[in-house]
Amino acid sequence: MELTSTRPLEVIRDKVIICAPSNLGLRPETDGREPGAWKAPSVLMSEGLQAAVGAVGVEWLSRPRYRFDAESGTRIRNGYAIRDYSTRIGSSVAAYLADDKFPIVVGGDCSILPGCLVGARAGGRIGLLHVDGHSDFFHPGNYDTQSRLGSAAGMDLALATGRGERLLTGWPGIDGPLVRDEDVTQMGERDALRPEYSQYYGDIRDTEINRIIVQDMLRDGMPATAERVAKWALRREVSRFWLHLDVDVLAGAVLPAVDSPGEPGLDFEQLSQLIALLTSQLPIIGLDVTIYDPEKDTDRYYARQITECLGSALGQSGRWVRE
Repeated sequence: MELTSTRPLEVIRDKVIICAPSNLGLRPETDGREPGAWKAPSVLMSEGLQAAVGAVGVEWLSRPRYRFDAESGTRIRNGYAIRDYSTRIGSSVAAYLADDKFPIVVGGDCSILPGCLVGARAGGRIGLLHVDGHSDFFHPGNYDTQSRLGSAAGMDLALATGRGERLLTGWPGIDGPLVRDEDVTQMGERDALRPEYSQYYGDIRDTEINRIIVQDMLRDGMPATAERVAKWALRREVSRFWLHLDVDVLAGAVLPAVDSPGEPGLDFEQLSQLIALLTSQLPIIGLDVTIYDPEKDTDRYYARQITECLGSALGQSGRWVRE
């Protein structure tokens, strides 16, 4: 199925990579170390990511400082640093979009998503395709914020839809949330059929967010899943979408080098096919890639697999976008 429009689809965007080496949204490792996801951009780039996806340029953002302790005025770990980093990411994304480029933001952890959407919103209303093995929907309405520090990598979808501290939901020049519930599709949640799911962020079921759990994706296949999303998109009053890709949507047996691996999940071939279908059938203007942890991949085997997967999906000469 192809999107229809009063204007033709044209391949007009050159791809650029924005490297965002952040681990701000993750909890410390069980042994007290900083999470290693901040190393992902440098490792993926060393494995040839730029050439694989056909990017014409690369921008490096500096690595932000990770703090272990709570800060006054926020119950989100590294909340102020995430705010600052989101602004920096947003400025870069907005500039590339204004120059008719297709930004690929390589993290780091999922706390980079709000910054990507801040930049995308500079051009108006935006939809979100959230491909992730978890719904990342923690917010003050479903957990006790005083009992523990919140980790933004587990709440990025909640923050994007306006749930959570204003520190990370209120943005200059943007009225309301970064993206409306009805303009979001979440694909890949693996735990929705488990009894304990309702105790966590099961309240996502009570929203207008379109949800496709990974069990249904595996049953129906990637072409049918992409067609389902395309049909949903045609009913939206939005002509621009951002794609968020957390590689933990892959099965833990396929990619264990992530913060929270699990089962079931996609394999690399399925993920590559899904990305290729979505970006060819929908007006996707940019994407971010998150949560790969090189410290859990000592021989870089999985880095090569991720690079090959993204290259296979995105290595064409351009992206289809609605003019």
